[in-house]
Amino acid sequence: MFQSNDIAKLVLRLLVGLMMLFHGVEKIINGINGVKHLTTSAGLPEFFSYGVYVGEIVMPILIVLGLYARMASVFLALNMMMAIFLVYGDSLFALGKNGAPVIELPLFYLVLSIIIFLLGSGKYAVNNK
Repeated sequence: MFQSNDIAKLVLRLLVGLMMLFHGVEKIINGINGVKHLTTSAGLPEFFSYGVYVGEIVMPILIVLGLYARMASVFLALNMMMAIFLVYGDSLFALGKNGAPVIELPLFYLVLSIIIFLLGSGKYAVNNK
């Protein structure tokens, strides 16, 4: 009845989508002034910073639902690459006070979004492919 691979894909999608959604909700509540500053400091137009809403709200919702999850995971991966570039560009290989790389969390989301792209959404999704 239940396929373990499809359940694993569902758990992965729920984990990544819901956890990333917390980041997006935080930006809705507190604004994106920090993101705007990072974007303009990198020499990019300020309107690029609004892409964080797409990457941290719209795409996670699509991933959770399994609605075009592969496409959404590509956009989430691009969002994470941009976050790593903007926040940690000059310290990619630096270690934090606990000994882990400072890019640990965004790198984790980047890798998981690539895995979702490779695996697809599974059987338990709005468009199950």
